[in-house]
Amino acid sequence: MAVAAEGPFRSPSVDLSSYRDQHFKGSRAEQERLLRNSTTLYIGNLSFYTTEEQIYELFSTCGDIKRIVMGLDKYKKTPCGFCFVEYYTRPEAENCMRYINGTRLDDRIIRSDWDAGFIEGRQYGRGKTGGQVRDEYRSDFDSGRGGYGKILQQKVGSTDGIFS
Repeated sequence: MAVAAEGPFRSPSVDLSSYRDQHFKGSRAEQERLLRNSTTLYIGNLSFYTTEEQIYELFSTCGDIKRIVMGLDKYKKTPCGFCFVEYYTRPEAENCMRYINGTRLDDRIIRSDWDAGFIEGRQYGRGKTGGQVRDEYRSDFDSGRGGYGKILQQKVGSTDGIFS
C-alpha cells in the first residue's frame, strides 16, 4: 500500500502544482480530489518529432503504462508537443513525477504534471491555430517545436513570404 504524500513522508516531487485546467467540468474540490488520486500525467515540452514509442520506452521505466494519448494539432492532426501518460497505479505515476519530470527526451527538458484524467477531445491543442497556446506567442526559434511562434510566422510571412 502506498504512503500518502503527507506528514513526514511527504515528497515535494509528487506534490500537486498550482496549475489547474481551466476547462475542467466540475467544482474545484472535485478537481483537487481527482488530481490527488490520479494515475494520469500531462507531459509537456515534447518535441513535435518525439514518437509514441520513445515516450513508451522512457515512461515504462517507472511502471506499467495503461495508455499514451499523443497531443495533436486540432487542424493538422500532427503532434504538437504534449501527451498524456496513464499508469495502472498511483505509485507508478508518482515514480514518474520523481524520476522523469525534468529529464531530457529528444534534446528537450520535458515536464510532467498531474492530470485529473484524460477525457476524449483533450488531445487537441487549444490554441487558435490548432496547436498549443504557448507556441503561438513564442518569439524565439525552436526547431523542435516548429520554428518560430505561429503569430510571428504569420506576421513575417505576410510581409516577405519567408514562412509561407
